[in-house]
Amino acid sequence: MKIVILDGYVKNPGDLSWKRFEELGELRIYDRTPAGDMDTIIERIGDAEAVLVSNVPITGKIIESCPSIRYIGLLSTGYDGIDIAAAREKNIPVCNIPTYGTNSVSQFTIALLLEICSRVGHHGDAVREGRWGKQPDFCFWDYPLIELSGKTMGVVGFGRIGQRTAAIAAAMGMKILYNDGFRKPELETENVKFAEREELFRESDVIALHCPLFPDTRGMINRETIAGMKDGVILLNSSRGALIVDEDLAEALNSGKVYAAGLDVVSEEPISMENPLLTAQNCIITPHIAWAAKESRARLLEIAADNLASYAAGKPVNQVN
Repeated sequence: MKIVILDGYVKNPGDLSWKRFEELGELRIYDRTPAGDMDTIIERIGDAEAVLVSNVPITGKIIESCPSIRYIGLLSTGYDGIDIAAAREKNIPVCNIPTYGTNSVSQFTIALLLEICSRVGHHGDAVREGRWGKQPDFCFWDYPLIELSGKTMGVVGFGRIGQRTAAIAAAMGMKILYNDGFRKPELETENVKFAEREELFRESDVIALHCPLFPDTRGMINRETIAGMKDGVILLNSSRGALIVDEDLAEALNSGKVYAAGLDVVSEEPISMENPLLTAQNCIITPHIAWAAKESRARLLEIAADNLASYAAGKPVNQVN
């Protein structure tokens, strides 16, 4: 079996091994393949039977132009870059990685929240800059310090990551509202309750986005929905950047309607230097790394190899089409 990986670097920049993939067939790895260069994508796929991608789109035209493709493996959970209908028409299984980043992403989401509420990094830098040593008092702070216990976190998307984020928040004394396409009564308690999206927005002190990017979630955080939120709400997004209308959030941050945002994703990545969130007040932006702990990436490659091995055995798993 000929196997091609079109954008392997970001998943494995050299600290992990591709050995299991090499054992499954003749392997070619490209660190990066331009996502918009269809000719290069088609050329690099060539006569490969198995194509593995992270962020390189596989369109219907690419599938049509590469008749050797029999398997598309995601090196990610999201599959919005794959033409699922075209793959289904050709009986090509598309298999994703559903569970690798649960611990890493939930941990990172809470890290964003804690930085907003305690500003550890900022105040640590201030000490090294000599500001503490010049104070007339024994301490100082120049951001509001926020205690989370007793406040309400609304979690939009209550899959594994959303549930883990909620569990960590609950351990800090927060109340949880969740919204999901499927209600989960078995997970509901006095402290964890289902809410329709509008109610969740209205009642939450902190809103964490952990939902997929679908037509009904694209741009769900916008001028209109923000207007229905509490004044001073905190917004966290470790899911998909396009869930938020960047311009509307920047406006709300600058007006103070949204107190702060912790974002690991934005609508266009890498971020455009024209993105208004870069100059919005109280906005922490990290470069889409919530998933990227080494342990998380090792799990990803292991599951991706398991997916490919299962396909080779005639029993595809984690198939999304």
